[in-house]
Amino acid sequence: MSIINSRKKEKNLAMVIVADRCIGCDACYVACKTEWDVAPIKEAYRTHVFEVEDEDRFGKAKVNFLPVLCNQCDNAPCVDVCPTGSSIKREEDGIVLVLPDLCIGCKACMVACPYNARYYDEEAKTVDKCTFCFPRITAGLEPACVTTCVGESRLFGDLNDPESKVSKVLKDATSITRLKESSGAEPNVYYVTVNY
Repeated sequence: MSIINSRKKEKNLAMVIVADRCIGCDACYVACKTEWDVAPIKEAYRTHVFEVEDEDRFGKAKVNFLPVLCNQCDNAPCVDVCPTGSSIKREEDGIVLVLPDLCIGCKACMVACPYNARYYDEEAKTVDKCTFCFPRITAGLEPACVTTCVGESRLFGDLNDPESKVSKVLKDATSITRLKESSGAEPNVYYVTVNY
């Protein structure tokens, strides 16, 4: 698997999630809802942490946590199906945005998203999703979910920069996975394991 997506961008922004560091504390979820004033209902979220029941190597039950958000796909199906052009992909950095003034709330993008990473904002009457905290990163800050991650499970940066945290972690990772990669969406969220 190619770690860096094939399409050349000025910045190749990505999130790397060190899966076994996530403790399911939901600090990312709370930070995101607070930063973006997301409605206080379970169905409305820009990021979410799922509990995945499993067994350890001895057959004992265990719970893993799986953070999920918009994958800022290089081949974003949500952009392709939008009838008004309100879902766009920025060529310079790969961030997928929803332009609320153009969104008619048809929800076609929600259906097209392989990650179930979009929700309908009843108050605004538009679709909403994670933007990697676009205004924050424009100001030189990290996404809110990254800054509040107590386990340092979430890392953010530019894959075009070999000195970025994300590039270094991907280089040293013992395994790298991108969710639903077979969809052809070319996601920019990576799930890794690392040796400590």
